[in-house]
Amino acid sequence: MRSLRVRGEAGDWRLEAGVGGRLAQPSTLNPQPHSGSALIVVLIVVVLLSLGAYTFFDSMLLERRAADFSARTAQSRALADSGIEYAAAMLGNPTDIESENLYHNPESFAGVTLLESAGTTDRGRFTIIAPLENDTTGKGIRYGLIDESSKLNINAISALGLEEDQEHLMLMAIPGMTDEAADSILDFVDADTDPRASSDGETDTKNAACETLDELLLLNSVTPELLYGEDTNRNGVIDPNENDGAVTYPMDNEDGLLDLGFVAYLTVFSRESNLQQDGSERVDLNQPLLTELYDQLEPEFGAEVARFVTAFRLKGADVPSVVSGLSGVTTGDMETDDALEGIATGLSNQLFRVAQGTGGTDGSGSDGGAVTRAGMDLSLGAATTIVSLYELVDAQVTVEIDGNETTLDSPWQSSALAATLPTLLEKMSTTSAATIDGRININQARKEVLLGIPGMPEDLPDRIAAAQVIDDQGSPLIDLLAQRATTGWLLIEGLADLPTMQLLDKYLCARGDVMTVQSVGCFDRGGATTRIEAVIDATLKPPTVVFRRDLTRLGPGYRIDQLVPAGTE
Repeated sequence: MRSLRVRGEAGDWRLEAGVGGRLAQPSTLNPQPHSGSALIVVLIVVVLLSLGAYTFFDSMLLERRAADFSARTAQSRALADSGIEYAAAMLGNPTDIESENLYHNPESFAGVTLLESAGTTDRGRFTIIAPLENDTTGKGIRYGLIDESSKLNINAISALGLEEDQEHLMLMAIPGMTDEAADSILDFVDADTDPRASSDGETDTKNAACETLDELLLLNSVTPELLYGEDTNRNGVIDPNENDGAVTYPMDNEDGLLDLGFVAYLTVFSRESNLQQDGSERVDLNQPLLTELYDQLEPEFGAEVARFVTAFRLKGADVPSVVSGLSGVTTGDMETDDALEGIATGLSNQLFRVAQGTGGTDGSGSDGGAVTRAGMDLSLGAATTIVSLYELVDAQVTVEIDGNETTLDSPWQSSALAATLPTLLEKMSTTSAATIDGRININQARKEVLLGIPGMPEDLPDRIAAAQVIDDQGSPLIDLLAQRATTGWLLIEGLADLPTMQLLDKYLCARGDVMTVQSVGCFDRGGATTRIEAVIDATLKPPTVVFRRDLTRLGPGYRIDQLVPAGTE
């Protein structure tokens, strides 16, 4: 049977020959493909290529951002390092600085620009920042250095010649201190192996000076919570997580106050140079040869000062002071101290005779005649050691001058101390030692540190803390800072009387020479920030970084408006 194939819209039809003929069913054996399928494939390919390009672009963008952040992180670290070097350079030029430049000086320490990109407002800066001492809110900041002498030096306590209970009480004034922790700390740094009443014991203690406070964590009684308190990021400022109880770390008491831990009150670094502010030497009033003492004093301070001081060493004050007869340095045993003082006096007299040619070491006993200065016979040598420079204030000395008993009045009288006392304290000393360890800076010390000083009146630390050197707007009181360059301001302003200053003098100073610098490197538009803490010892020449810690992992610590305060260019 023959058939005729006919193409139609619905497919192929066959016309079959036969009776009547008929159209067969459409054939489905060879259907034609849809003409739009290729377009779909092309679209899918385009989409995939676009996604690939986007992914590559996004990846490259992230890489660029990562490279930029890495570069800015390196730059911020360099900025922070520059802040430390800047501070060290300032400390190394004592003739160019005043006390206000170190304590709080936004112009010198806040937002110092080192990097500036052309065509942008973004700048790279460093800021030297510190918490404001004795601010109970935990919110105050200042721009300057932290004097390590504002803290209690645990390494220097044993050299003060105190009884064990007095040493214990010095530490017990520190917030959070326990009897066990205090005795354990003292055992850890003292030279003997005898355990104190409440200590962990002497088995594993160092029995030597600590190099960092972190070593105290070796003691069972000193925990990280005691050492560092609630201040988890070490900025000295209360943050939201440090005042929310148990909501976030650390666990705090939610009292609105910041527990700073022992690190805010204790140190192992404090030291001061026994030099004048301009770097020149002070006159040691306790030097052994009275003739040399007189000859050193007379050209600079005049005959009246030279005669009085020499007479004071020769005879002592007519009315002994509260510290008269005490030695500035003690072994801790009175009999040993007396014996050593006798040996020293005899040796001093012998040196005097040898130097003046009035006696020898051959046992002849020849005195060869008297040696005089300002009519005073100095051949017998000094009979008195000056323990405190405050002993000279308002003192009287009766001495034989040209054969006549003469009473000399002190050149430093209470009626004119504002003009005369700062010079005495700045230019003279009771020791020839190059440095003095452990004295406490009354201008920066927290009141709890001052409370532990033996003989400290109970109300004096609060009065010192209330005598702020920063006004309500955060500006430094320049004139006030200049007046407090020595400890004499306590006497001049009537915060303490003369006997109190004589007792406290060996514990106090007005400025140390080992400084902590917290330097933050940052950018105006935020991003990478580096925070470095360093301790600079300016008693060394040049000033040397003796301790360094990177605090960046703890966060920036401060807001950008604190690091770059308003008005900073």
